[in-house]
Amino acid sequence: MTILVECEQGTVEWAQARAGVITASNFAVATTYTAKGLPTAKMEKLAATLAMERIYGKPLGDGYEVFSTWQMQRGQVLEAQARHLYQEKTGHIVLERGVELTDDRLFGYSTDGRVSTDGAIEIKSLLDAEKIVKIFKTGDTEDFDHQMQGGLWLTGRKWIDFIMYCPQLETVGADLFIKRVERDEAFIDEMVNGLMKFAVMVDGAVAAFKAYGARA
Repeated sequence: MTILVECEQGTVEWAQARAGVITASNFAVATTYTAKGLPTAKMEKLAATLAMERIYGKPLGDGYEVFSTWQMQRGQVLEAQARHLYQEKTGHIVLERGVELTDDRLFGYSTDGRVSTDGAIEIKSLLDAEKIVKIFKTGDTEDFDHQMQGGLWLTGRKWIDFIMYCPQLETVGADLFIKRVERDEAFIDEMVNGLMKFAVMVDGAVAAFKAYGARA
């Protein structure tokens, strides 16, 4: 079972719903170890941040200012445009959603929209020209596999359309790239096992903060 928090991305409500939650955008960080099988620096930083948010009860920085960067504002504008173009091109009707959380509020996913009874969409408006060219040439979207498969896991959907929107390429008709990604149960099972291990790491960080406070 999941909990749906109805809110717009980038708002105070959105930030609050995600506070202390291991979100799909961080699933790759949370499950990727070093070659020696040790937590990465990014993983340890994420665990500490989430632990502090759980104790604080709010996003670090009190929410909105953390997320209201120019990149976020740009993404919100382009996401709306991409969603409109996707609907025109595919004929699908996209229903926007808020933040989907597991009932224990450990894990969450900010969906960009649901499609029909089985689908969803994930929109990216990338700034890295090299990465954009690579995706066009190879169709390789593996950098986003954890986020997309995580979204499918949390929503129970069967497929997700990866949408890359590049308005700079409109003059050559390459402004909208769409790739259908099917649900991968083996990938999800392995990912979830890793996420459970990471959840224990976050719990450990929370315990460390509380233990120090008890001694102070």
